[in-house]
Amino acid sequence: MSTRQTKVNQGIVKQVLSGDSVIIRGQPKGGPPPEKTLSLSNIIAPKLGRRAVNNAEGTKDEPYAWEAREYLRKKLVGEEVLFTLEKPPNTSREYGCIYLGKDIATGENVTESLVSEGLVSVRHQGVRQGPEQQRLIELEEAAKAAGKGKWAVRGSQEHVRDIIWSIDNPRNFVDKCGGKPIKAVIESVRDGSTVRAFLLPDFYYITLMISGIRCPGFKLDNDGKPDPSAKVPYAEEAKFFVESRLLQRDVEIILESVSNNNFVGSILHPRGNIAEALLKEGFAQCVDWSMAFMKSGSDKLRAAEKLAKEGKIRKWKDYQATGPQISGMEKEYTATVTEVVNGDALMVKTADGTVKKIFLASIRPPREQSRTTEEKPNEPPPPRSKGFRPLYDIPWMFEAREFLRKKLIGKKVNVVVDYIQTAKDNFPEKVCCTVTIGGVNVAEAMVSKGFATVLRYRQDDDQRSSHYDELLAAEMKATKSGAGVHARKDIPNHRVLDVTGDLTKAKQNLPSLQRAARTEAVVEFVASGSRLRLYIVKGNSCLVTFLLAGISCPRGSRPGIGGAGPVDGEPFGEEALQFTKDKCLQRDVEVQVKSMDKAGNFIGWLWVDGHNLSVALVEAGLASVHFTAEHSEHYRALKAAEDTAKAARLKVWKDYVEENEEEKKIEEDHVTERKIEYQKVYVTEVTPELHFYAQLVEHGPKLEQLVAKIRQEFTANPPLAGAYTPKRSEICATKFSFDGQWYRARVEKISGSKVSVFYIDYGNRETVDVSQCAALPSSFATDKPYAHEFALACVQLPNDEDYKEEAIQALKSALNPSLNLNVEYRQGNVSYATLVDITNNDEDIAKKLIHEGLLMCENRKEKRLQKLMVEYRAAQEAAKRRHVNMWMYGDITEDDAEEFGLGR
Repeated sequence: MSTRQTKVNQGIVKQVLSGDSVIIRGQPKGGPPPEKTLSLSNIIAPKLGRRAVNNAEGTKDEPYAWEAREYLRKKLVGEEVLFTLEKPPNTSREYGCIYLGKDIATGENVTESLVSEGLVSVRHQGVRQGPEQQRLIELEEAAKAAGKGKWAVRGSQEHVRDIIWSIDNPRNFVDKCGGKPIKAVIESVRDGSTVRAFLLPDFYYITLMISGIRCPGFKLDNDGKPDPSAKVPYAEEAKFFVESRLLQRDVEIILESVSNNNFVGSILHPRGNIAEALLKEGFAQCVDWSMAFMKSGSDKLRAAEKLAKEGKIRKWKDYQATGPQISGMEKEYTATVTEVVNGDALMVKTADGTVKKIFLASIRPPREQSRTTEEKPNEPPPPRSKGFRPLYDIPWMFEAREFLRKKLIGKKVNVVVDYIQTAKDNFPEKVCCTVTIGGVNVAEAMVSKGFATVLRYRQDDDQRSSHYDELLAAEMKATKSGAGVHARKDIPNHRVLDVTGDLTKAKQNLPSLQRAARTEAVVEFVASGSRLRLYIVKGNSCLVTFLLAGISCPRGSRPGIGGAGPVDGEPFGEEALQFTKDKCLQRDVEVQVKSMDKAGNFIGWLWVDGHNLSVALVEAGLASVHFTAEHSEHYRALKAAEDTAKAARLKVWKDYVEENEEEKKIEEDHVTERKIEYQKVYVTEVTPELHFYAQLVEHGPKLEQLVAKIRQEFTANPPLAGAYTPKRSEICATKFSFDGQWYRARVEKISGSKVSVFYIDYGNRETVDVSQCAALPSSFATDKPYAHEFALACVQLPNDEDYKEEAIQALKSALNPSLNLNVEYRQGNVSYATLVDITNNDEDIAKKLIHEGLLMCENRKEKRLQKLMVEYRAAQEAAKRRHVNMWMYGDITEDDAEEFGLGR
C-alpha cells in the first residue's frame, strides 16, 4: 500500500476502534463536527474480540489486541493531532498517519510508536517501498529482537481478555459491588444518559443508565436503530456533550441499582459528575425513580437542575414555575410545636405568638386500606363501622402520631416552607414544609420508620419537598426492612375503650382508676380550662372525660345544643382554655381519679411536669378554689395560690381584691382573742430557715404500722437494682443511709446517678444513689405524708450567720418528745405556730430562745397576738439588759429607724 502523503489535516481523536483504527473529529462548521474513520497505513493490529450478535458467533481477542487498543486510547483520545490521508483504489477505507505534536517534522509518529512497542505487525505485501516503509521494518526487527509485545517468546495467551458480555444476575452483582467505585472505560454513548462500559479489571461489559437524570433520547426505526429523520430536540447535542468528555475515558462507576437488566449508577470523572454537568447545561432533567438509588449527591443534581430552570437554558427555555412562590421571612422561621393534628400536620406557634397549621411536605400518613379507591375508582368506599376512630383503628396511625408527639410537642423546630398547595376540590390551602429538630428531618425520620409514605409527582411538578430524594431513599430502606406500613405481619391493633359520655362504662372503670393512685395518661383534647379528654395509657386503655378537682374555672364560648348558635363564654374563659392547652395538650401527664359526676365524667387531680394543674390555674388567676378542696391534701397549696393571685389582682380577681381588702381588715380588727387549740406533736426536723417538720403524736401508731409494712414488703421482695427509674416529684421508696431501712420519699432532683429525695413522713432530705431508690407499691401511697411543715411564729433569726446557726442548734436542743403546738397564723402555704414544752411547766420555746438572746421578736400587728407580743418583747428587753449572745455588744437595732422600713 502506498504511503504517498497528501495534505496535512488537523482534528481531535474521538475514539480508538482497534490498535490500527481511530475516529477523528474535525472542526465544527455550524452543526455537529464531521467525523472520519482512519486506518493507520502499512500496519496490521491484532483483532479485538467481538460479541455474539444474532446468528454471528462471538470471537476472542487475538493476543495483545487489547494492549494495542489501550496504547492508542491512552495516547490519543481527546488529543489534538495532525494526520495525513490517502484513499487507495478499490476500497472505501481511508488510510494515513497520525502525528502528536505541532508539526509533522517534530511530532511523534504514532504508527512508528506502535511498531516499536511490538503491538502491531508491519505489512510486507502490497505496499509501496520507500524510506517510511523501511523505517517501519527496522523498528519491527528491533522489537522482535527485544521480545517486545506480541514478539515475546512466551505468555501470549495471558494477553487475551476473558470478556463477560452478559451478567446473569445483575441485582446480585450490584449487591456484591457494595456501592464502591469500580474502575471503568466508557466504550460507547447511546444517548446523553446511557452508556456502555467495560468494568476493570474483570472486563464485565455493561449498559449503564446514569442515576438521577434523563436526557432526550433518539427515536428508533423499525430495525431498532436511531431514525435520523425524527429529530428530538437536544438529543444529538446531549450525546455529543457526553462523548466529548467521557467516551473512552478512564472513569469510576458506582453501581446503584438495576432496571430491565440495565445497570443504574453514577459516573465519576476527575473533573466532576457528568450528570450534574448535563443538568447545568439544560441537557437533562432529574428523574425521581433512579435518584432514589443514589447514595449521595442528589442534592447537587437538584440544585443544578434548578439553576438551568431559572436560567431557562435549552430544554427549559419555556419553563414556568408551578405553584405560588415563597420568599423572605415566610420561607424559613423557628416555631414551637403546640399540637400534632395527625401524621403529617402540625400546629406551631411562632415567636410573635402567631399559630399556624403546617404540613410535612411530600409525605402521606397511614391510610385506611379498605377505603382506597385505586382498584375500584368508580365505586364508593365501604361504610365504616360504628364508633370508628381513625387514630386508633387505622394501623400505624397512632404510632405515627405518637412518634411526632413525643419528639416535637413543646419543642422548638426549624420550618422551611417548600411549597403551597392551592385550595381545590373543597380542600383548603396547605402550606407544606420541611421541619427539622436538632438537624434531623422529621419527615425523613417518619418515612424511615414506616410511619408515612412518599408522594409521587409528575416529572415536571416542582411542588415537592426540598429533601425529596432523601425521603425516597428512606422509603426504600423502610420497604426493604418491612417497617411500619410496609410490614406484612405484627400489624398493631389498638383496643381502646371509649368511656366518654357512657355512664355505665364509667361506673365499671371508676374503682380500678381510684385504686391505681397516680395513672399515666395523654391529654388528647382540651374543651375548657378544667375539662379535658384523656387517653389512659396503662391497664385497660381507655378514653375518658376528666374534670380538674378543687377549682372553679370560667368556661369559654362553645357551640349551642341542637344546632343553636354559639354560647358566649365567661370572662377569662378563653384565656383559661389557652392556658391549659399550652400546659398540657398532647403531653404526658399523671392523673389521680377521686370521684365521678352524674354524667360519667371523672374528677381528680392532674400533674404535668410534676406541677398540679389545678394549682397552676389558680395561681395564674384563671380559677378559684372550690369548697370541695377543703378536705384535700392540696388545699393548702390551692389556698396559697389563690391568696397570691388575689394580692396581685390577677385575671378573675381584678375587681375582687379592692372591695374585699377592707372587709378582711375589718374582720381581723374584730378578732381580739387569741385562739388556742393545742396539738401534741413530735418535731422531727429543723431547717436553716427556722422552719420545722412535726408529726402528730396521735398518728404515731399508724406511721409505725406503715413503716413496718414497708420494711416487711422490701425484706420479702427485695427490689432489683436498676429496675426503677426515678422521676421528679414522684413518690418512691428510699433506703435511708443512717439505718439502711426503707422509707417513703419524694424525688426532688435527679443529677446523673444521684437522686435528691425528701422523706415525706419525717421532713428530712438526703441525696442518695439511684440504686437506693425503688418503686413504692401502690398500697403504701394512699396515706398522706405524716410530716407537716411549720415555722416559729412571731420571731425572726438574727442577721449574723454565727448567731443564726447558734439559734438553729438551740432550737434543736430545746425540743422534747412531748410538745404542744398551736397554729397562730398562715403566710403563703406555711403555718406559723408556737411550741410549748409540756415537761417543763408549759414553757414557750420561742420565748425561751428570745430570752437567751438567740432569736429576735417580730413586730406583728394583729390584735389577737398583742398579748403574746408583750411577753416576747419583755423577754427580748431582758436579753438586751443582760447582753447575752446577739446583744453582747449592745442593742443591734438602735440604728434601725422607721425610715429604714422596720416596724412597718
